[in-house]
Amino acid sequence: MPSPPLALFVGIEGLELTADEVAFLREANPYGLFLFRRNIDNREQVRELCAQIRDTLGRADTPIFIDQEGGRVQRLNNGNWPDFRSLGTFGALARKDLELGKRAMRLSTQAMGAIMADLTVDSGTTPVVDLARPGTHDVIGQRAFGDDPALVVTMAREVIDGMLEVGTLPIVKHIPGYGRVTVDPHFDCPVVDASLDDLRATDFRPFVALRDAPWAMVAHLIFTRIDPDHPASVSPKLIDLIRHDIGYDGVLITDCLSMEALKGTPGERVGAALAAGNDIALLTQGGLVASESAARAARPLTAETIERITRAERKRGSLRVDAAALYGEVEQIFKANRLA
Repeated sequence: MPSPPLALFVGIEGLELTADEVAFLREANPYGLFLFRRNIDNREQVRELCAQIRDTLGRADTPIFIDQEGGRVQRLNNGNWPDFRSLGTFGALARKDLELGKRAMRLSTQAMGAIMADLTVDSGTTPVVDLARPGTHDVIGQRAFGDDPALVVTMAREVIDGMLEVGTLPIVKHIPGYGRVTVDPHFDCPVVDASLDDLRATDFRPFVALRDAPWAMVAHLIFTRIDPDHPASVSPKLIDLIRHDIGYDGVLITDCLSMEALKGTPGERVGAALAAGNDIALLTQGGLVASESAARAARPLTAETIERITRAERKRGSLRVDAAALYGEVEQIFKANRLA
């Protein structure tokens, strides 16, 4: 039997694989690929790129992800696809009318998920379930539903269920919570000094309630009362807390390890993340040199990770919807409620 793929997602540079990228992917065999705006042009190009990736790796089920939350974090935003609203706008609608907010969120999610399914992209790595407080850095901001844990859970459930219905994978993020960050982890390491009891009562609550979600993305920030020396994504103590305190037993993938919240070479970051207990490491920036370093440090998927992936795949449905019609219905809801 062939050995399992590496517990690693990497990025690529352009609209199609280069010869060097093909050679790397065939030799390293990372589990999945992550696409960015640099990889996106039109429907046929994306479908052809995804097919090229899967053919190169020899696995028809190779997962391919993008960031497609809505609002300012959406990669399908070059005019060839609808411009989806941020999760924060749906949170605002839900605070005005909860049932209407839930309905709009489900319809928007189904529309977005159907577009990704048509592109053969497996996940838009959403929903964000961090709590957005008045002092939370804008790196979260309108990406989140708000600061009420109960409302966040209710709205995130619409995203989780809606994505699964149309056959795409929801990924709750950023476990165990970016809600208290005051700096952008893309450029610096956030530090949170809250007590464990305080965190359990607030930031952790959405993740506990949504612990049945198939995938979760792990944050890069230090919780000084839990592990003052390591960001959560590379902390065995925090991964243990996620598994046993929060109770999450789905697939854990790191936030992108290229972010400046972390230190070390790409390989050192990947090695630390997997040693901490993450199922999969995500490193997408730095080109082929960084990907090669990451691959040298990565290990194959474990039996436990493969079992978690299998459980996640069983949750995917096959509902077919008219994405354009659903998107139009959502826009009418916002127009009728005079929300921009």
